[in-house]
Amino acid sequence: MKRLHRDDLYGWSVFDERLNIDFHSVVWVRPGGNVVIDPLPLSDHDRAHLEQLGSVDTIVITNSDHVRASKPLAEATGARILGPADERVQFECDGWLSDGDVVVPGLTVMTLYGSKTPGELALLLEETTLITGDLIRAHEAGSLCLLPDPKLSDKQQAIASLRRLTELPRIEAVLPGDGWPVFRGGAQALADLAGGFD
Repeated sequence: MKRLHRDDLYGWSVFDERLNIDFHSVVWVRPGGNVVIDPLPLSDHDRAHLEQLGSVDTIVITNSDHVRASKPLAEATGARILGPADERVQFECDGWLSDGDVVVPGLTVMTLYGSKTPGELALLLEETTLITGDLIRAHEAGSLCLLPDPKLSDKQQAIASLRRLTELPRIEAVLPGDGWPVFRGGAQALADLAGGFD
């Protein structure tokens, strides 16, 4: 796995040839048990690295299209799986998350609307790192974009969700599930994206 912009964050990726972008998974290494977000299938190398980083306590799925390899990872580690409360009928979880919930201390849930699935989750890590699923992405290095219009369930709700994220002034990094990470200037990247809809 690759170390990200913090010593306690790692990720692994799979290149999607259809979209020509990477899909990403994130691991937050923490004393109370590690949190894995939107886990993709693991290579032998990444599986060994994940084991070296310690136990996996919690798996968070941001939306039903990012279930990915959550179940095999949970079976291998005993981790609980948490997903968006608005998608209870889409897949099975050990628990459901809504806006404002705290997954573990330091990791807060924000619910986004207008994406291709109802109530997609974004995760705010210690006020400075935003981890997104499908709605906020980056198909070009250095700038963010929204999910393409044909995939949005409600564009106005999607834009409103984006504008809510711009109210988080301390965001340094944005780690999208799909596309390029933004490791510096995350708040400005979000503001620039929202400005295109003014």
